[in-house]
Amino acid sequence: TLVIGAWNYPLQLTLAPLVGAICGGNACVIKPPDLTPNVSALIHRLVPKYLDPDLYVVFEGGKDEVTEILKQPFDLIFFTGGTTVAKIVMKAAAEHLTPVVLELGGKSPAIVMADCDLKVSAKRLAWGKYMNAGQTCVAPDYILAEASIKDALVEEIKKAIREFYGDDVQTSPDYCRIVDERAFDRLAKLLPDTRILHGGKSDRNDLFIEPTIVEASETSEVMQNEIFGPILPVLPVSSLDEAITFINARPKPLALYAFTNDSGSKTKITKETTSGSVVFNDLVIHMPEPHLPFGGVGNSGMGAYHGKYSFDTFTHAKGVLRKTSWFDLPVRYAPYTDLKAKIMRWLLS
Repeated sequence: TLVIGAWNYPLQLTLAPLVGAICGGNACVIKPPDLTPNVSALIHRLVPKYLDPDLYVVFEGGKDEVTEILKQPFDLIFFTGGTTVAKIVMKAAAEHLTPVVLELGGKSPAIVMADCDLKVSAKRLAWGKYMNAGQTCVAPDYILAEASIKDALVEEIKKAIREFYGDDVQTSPDYCRIVDERAFDRLAKLLPDTRILHGGKSDRNDLFIEPTIVEASETSEVMQNEIFGPILPVLPVSSLDEAITFINARPKPLALYAFTNDSGSKTKITKETTSGSVVFNDLVIHMPEPHLPFGGVGNSGMGAYHGKYSFDTFTHAKGVLRKTSWFDLPVRYAPYTDLKAKIMRWLLS
């Protein structure tokens, strides 16, 4: 097997699939992410210290190294990352008819209805969005807020940001940085055609972007692709039906969040939308739950892991049938007669 990790949580997203590979009895080539070279070097140093180096091999490097590795035949490729590279991985796998598990991302929406607990919902939204400076595949990418509570929700999220990180977020020891200059520049280009409701400050030298809330339209640049940063668009909707229509008109997300206490709304969302996971009244907490499958659908990925699902992903269920030879029914063999057909129909009924 081949495991290709992702840079946003480089240790977890490299070693968690490896656990599944080991449990399934596989040898594994491990490719940690090159954008986090310190973690990559750590994995390269520690894996042969604690695991059989003949079975578990770590390759460091970037695009050239990955390209060369993908030329080799594997029984399974497990990739975590973005859709652009995922298409390259899948194309290379197709040359060997190798199955793939793709753990991707996408624009995971958060629906906020008027009947929710506004303060608790806002704190959880701020926590889930701004952890790791928004560089989380299951972070809420945008909010669809019922129009009557949209402004109040924004104010509560602002309060939560100040509570978490203080008045000067850049000095907070609990707030992360953008991974590199390229990612910083990409995020900076998303703000010009939005109305900033909170935050917006940045420092390229420090790779810092303040927790930011923006008002955007569905045509804004910030709504076209996964943000993967600390920018949170809030869009008003008039009803749950409008929110569902908005979500269903776009690629299937990795996670769908909804803040509502109405059981009918929860049922409607579950039945009328498609996503990797659905979480009500919280965010992100489904990831460490070992009894739930974690994975996407469509543009957000294919295949699932965590808990026993990791074992299932890294194994092949082989059918084995054992039969005796001491008794052999003659009705199975030609020449066939009406009597033989009648007996066979009886035996198979």
